Amino acid sequence: MRTTADLRRELDYTDRRTLALLEDLDDAQLDVPYHRGINPPLWELGHSAFFYEYFLLRELGRAAPRMPGYDEIWDSFEIQHRNRWQKEVVPDKQTTFDYYHKVLDETRSRLEASGDQFDPQEHYLCQYCIAHQNMHLESLIWARQTLGYPAPSSMKNASHLPARSGIEGDALVPGGSYPIGMPADTSESATGNFSFDNERPGFQVELEPFAISMTLVSNRKFLAFVEDGGYQSPEHWSYGGRWWLMEEGPSHPLYWREKKRDRWQLRRFDQWIDLPLEAPVLHVSFWEAEAFCNWAGCRLPTEYEWEAAARGKKGTIFPWGETMDGTRVDMNGEHMGAVAVDAFPAGASTAGCLQMIGTAWEWTTNQYLPYPGFVVDMYPYMSTLQFGDHKTTKGGSCATSSCLIRNTYRQAYLRAIGWLGREWACRAE
Repeated sequence: MRTTADLRRELDYTDRRTLALLEDLDDAQLDVPYHRGINPPLWELGHSAFFYEYFLLRELGRAAPRMPGYDEIWDSFEIQHRNRWQKEVVPDKQTTFDYYHKVLDETRSRLEASGDQFDPQEHYLCQYCIAHQNMHLESLIWARQTLGYPAPSSMKNASHLPARSGIEGDALVPGGSYPIGMPADTSESATGNFSFDNERPGFQVELEPFAISMTLVSNRKFLAFVEDGGYQSPEHWSYGGRWWLMEEGPSHPLYWREKKRDRWQLRRFDQWIDLPLEAPVLHVSFWEAEAFCNWAGCRLPTEYEWEAAARGKKGTIFPWGETMDGTRVDMNGEHMGAVAVDAFPAGASTAGCLQMIGTAWEWTTNQYLPYPGFVVDMYPYMSTLQFGDHKTTKGGSCATSSCLIRNTYRQAYLRAIGWLGREWACRAE
């Protein structure tokens, strides 16, 4: 069970990481040009604060708005995406930072006043707001990658990369009944194993035996697809993938370039480096992932197969057990996908799969849909607007916060998106 002290530590850590992603940017860097794949950093900060204010402080304290008239600016489903760039709409740097600090200080005061005699609803709301801020913390990291800004200060240098294990090949997952998702409306969901509404209610699913790659797809393997003419071979691409190719015209993954013949490079934040061949391929769309699998003679997993390989029949919260251990994963913006695909053997699932959590979001074949018996949570737009026309991704990425992720976590992304951390693993038949 998470105590009030645990929530305070999580809040403070999230606050420090958020500010570290913004305070080293000058005014010109904060005044970003419009881009469909990111939000302006200052709007991200104000929106995160608004969540605490609206769903925690106002819900429980019955207080007046801290910035009267700005609810429609900070609420992501009230303000059009393009309008978030308008200077006359979104407040300036000082105003936004003042608002953010005021709201987080009030949240800390509530936690300190409650001590260990917390109300389950307040505990749940606070967890929800912290988790929400960590979602936007990941967005800020990917915004720095998109814009070519320096790497976040949290990123470790190459000398700190974990050792390789030499693990490769496929894991064989037996057929049978597997748990999917989290239980609904339990006391533990308020004070212990937090989850979002799209993970509930949990259920059992019957699966046939299947094989699944023990590692993520490396840059080396994906480079073979590129150099074999994979982007120019329509037989590898589905109907939707061929349309995407015509619209976008790529010949390799995002942030790759061929500097000289047979020498490929990768842009990691503001640096071009030689393509790290044993690191996982990142930033590919669903269509690219699907085409690679067709070329390689395998397929993407269903989300139920992915979760079964991560959790096993006992249904653990994390691949290795019931408690998060940040030393077993590439998360929190520390390595940013620089580790080899066979690193972190201590984080393997019972099936033997590495890096199921962290490193790379993984595409599945499932449309993003509610589970049977779905009940919308306090924030109706967290899941419902994406149901039906998005794909389900699993596992989190190297920029995801360790306090946010678990085996049951589901995220929705459009298939054509390749500018975010839409990474994946090849799952063999």
